[in-house]
Amino acid sequence: MQTLKTKFILKTLSVAFFITAFSANSSLHALDKFSVAGWSKPISEITNLLAEPDKGFFKAKGIDLGYVPGTGGGSAITNMLSGAADIAFTDPASFYQALDKGEKLIAIYNIYPQNVFNIVSPKSRNITKPLDLKGKTIGVYSLSSGTRQNLQVLLHQVGLTEKDVTIQVTGLLNFAPVIQGQVDATAATDTGLYVGKLKGLKDVNVIEVKNYLNIPSDMFVVTEKMYNEKKDLLRRFLSAYKNCTQWMIDNPKEAAKIAKKRSINGRNESVNLEIIKIRNISSVSTTTEKRGLGHFDLDLLQKGVKTFKEVGLIAKDIDITKVVKSDLIPK
Repeated sequence: MQTLKTKFILKTLSVAFFITAFSANSSLHALDKFSVAGWSKPISEITNLLAEPDKGFFKAKGIDLGYVPGTGGGSAITNMLSGAADIAFTDPASFYQALDKGEKLIAIYNIYPQNVFNIVSPKSRNITKPLDLKGKTIGVYSLSSGTRQNLQVLLHQVGLTEKDVTIQVTGLLNFAPVIQGQVDATAATDTGLYVGKLKGLKDVNVIEVKNYLNIPSDMFVVTEKMYNEKKDLLRRFLSAYKNCTQWMIDNPKEAAKIAKKRSINGRNESVNLEIIKIRNISSVSTTTEKRGLGHFDLDLLQKGVKTFKEVGLIAKDIDITKVVKSDLIPK
């Protein structure tokens, strides 16, 4: 009888221990939900984020990653501010303009330190430098797009303004107007240019904006409140992002395969590979080579503020040292 009672007690204790251990283990492995507000739909050039179900970089840091698609850097900030996401994958122009409107924001990671915008024209137009754009008709994706803003920045660098050219909205990645001669040149991005060439854009001159003002193309931005209250979570997120970025740099072929099933435009694996290689190039710079992925060149960002104010894209002065922080970037 005593033996049966002892066995019952031991069994009860064993079950209690299992339940306690399971609860502790579940708590230990509970993931923090964290969503990125993107500037785009899930496209191949952000495969490092889209690969999460396959690679688990964020899960390894205790994060359940979400992605909220957008229609530009401005929409990414809007989605973050509305509470639909925790962090914005946005561009300096949208960041500057939000700060100009009084939003309390902090940039915490330099996603693409290279300016990826350019002006493309058929060689027959003989447009080889920014001054050659005077009097020309130039296509842009939209009037609120980075293509237009960077065109304005480029013109400003050589003493021109939009009054010196004619702007025509062509739509996203629509190179038909420049191929057919409806515009003299079109503003695009590095990956956009690659897609344009696949669509028949040949024998072109390319003016790269980075040769005149190499401000970043994209950065991670959070609210001041998030920055002040969730530093541990943000550190883990940035650590995971840095890891997945390095993975895509080191393994572009694997990333291209994953893009085929995870991105909306990734049906062609060879095209994915080229787009990923192009995007990998924009993820590094002389600054990141010295200090590591994600770090900023504050002088360039301050120069960007000055240029945007002179162009008329923002009205207020912005002290970059107060709104750009690198302390959460993993070493």
